[in-house]
Formats: sequence, structure tokens, C-alpha cells
Amino acid sequence: MPVHWFPGHMAKARRLVQENLKLVDVVIELLDARIPYSSRNPLINEILGSKPRLVVLNKADLADPALTREWLKWYEKQGFPSLAVDSLRRQGTEQVPALVRERGKGASQKPAIRCMVVGIPNVGKSFFINALARRKATRTGDRPGVTRGKQWVRLERDLELLDTPGVLWPRYEDPKVALKLAATGAIKEEIYDAAEVATWLARWLEQHYPASLAERYGFDGTDGVGAHRFLECVARKRNMLGPGGAPDLYRAALHFLREFRRGLLGRITLDFPPR
Repeated sequence: MPVHWFPGHMAKARRLVQENLKLVDVVIELLDARIPYSSRNPLINEILGSKPRLVVLNKADLADPALTREWLKWYEKQGFPSLAVDSLRRQGTEQVPALVRERGKGASQKPAIRCMVVGIPNVGKSFFINALARRKATRTGDRPGVTRGKQWVRLERDLELLDTPGVLWPRYEDPKVALKLAATGAIKEEIYDAAEVATWLARWLEQHYPASLAERYGFDGTDGVGAHRFLECVARKRNMLGPGGAPDLYRAALHFLREFRRGLLGRITLDFPPR
């Protein structure tokens, strides 16, 4: 898939995150619970260094709960406290302040522990920040000795959040990762072949979650058949037909991908933890 960040964009993103890193005590690394590996920045450990970190799997309501539990255990074994949340419904986010406070114990002499959120595009950083700031959040504004223009939100008496999330790039050079990023909506629809991504996703689901396609579309198999058979099935099921009754494969592909992203095919995780 011809999807990538340009070196200049990556250098700028890294520089901005590292500038903000100097201002905080704890970093919250936000990942998509459906793709806890594919939604990571490939240089995240190098960029964050030894800064205390909390790993948060967002959109947990859309992910396979059994695999989410496995991923949380895996990250804990890597030395990173972790939890799963649903930012839209504010489920799990209430645990974040205590975990950030625990990770920032070394900053206990400061008036407040400060944290920031980092992650690749479209993992839900803004929703997550809004969920954290729900309790009568107060902007504390510029502070002496802090870079001008930085805005802080007071989450609790001793906890502040930098309200500008740090945007990093994903691992586009791996074709499978790029397909998973596209399938989950982390890449804009305009810059990839929707039929290619939809067909790949259908074959992947048939292998790992076979009931999802049968229950939603009445489809009984994709292996060894033409690339468009599944999309033809979706188009006919949803009455997405063009001139002469021909199935509209593009519309069917977008429809299938959007239903997957909304969780209408069930709770599905595309990345498996390393064994």
C-alpha cells in the first residue's frame, strides 16, 4: 500500500513530542485495542527513553476481550503498567489518574504531577483527553518557566494534563500493518484501495473469526475464490447496485469497512500478542 509519512513529517513530529516530553513527568502511550502492535510508533522506546510510561488500550469496546487481556499481560511483562478503556463511554478512564500518580511518584515534590498523551493518528487521543478532563476541568494556562503557549488542564488537585496530544507515525513499511491500519480507520479512505483492504479483511476474518461474516452477511467462504466475490455478496445483500443491476464493489467495500469499525461484526482484534 502506497501509504507513508515523509521523513520531514516524522522529524517534526518527533521534535514536537520530545520538546513536550521535557515538561512532563509521565507519558500516556495510547494504542488502539484492536491493533495494539500495529498502532504503535516503531521508535517509541527510543523517543520516550526512560520517561515513566502508562500504556492505554483505547476502543476496548470494539476489541476481542480475551486478546485485550493477553495484550495487557504482555505489556506488563515489558515493564509498562497498562489498562484498557472505552473513551467514548468513559469506561476505564477513571483509573488513569491513580496510575499516572503511581508512575510519577518521583515528582512528588512538585505542586502537581504532569502528563501528556502520545499516539499515532486516529487512536482517539482527543476523546481520551476529553474523558480524563470531565470533572470540572480547569485550564491552568501558561506557567512560569514553561514554554509559552502550552495549555494545561487540571485533572485533580495534584495532577495536570498537557492538552495537546503528541502525534507520532505508525509502522507503514510493513504491508500487513498498513492493511490493519487502513481497516481500523487509522488511514484516510482517500489514499488506499478500499476493495483491496476490504478483501484482505474478509479473508483474515474468515480465518480467525469465521462466524462474523456468516452472521452479518450470510457469506460462507472467501478462500480460493475471486477477489471480488465477497464484495459482490455484500453489495447484493445491501442493495448496492449500479446500472443494469451490477454490484457496486467500491460502495460495498466502504460499507463493509465502516461496519467493521463500528463493531457490527463483533469484538475483533487484528493483532495477536507475541508468543
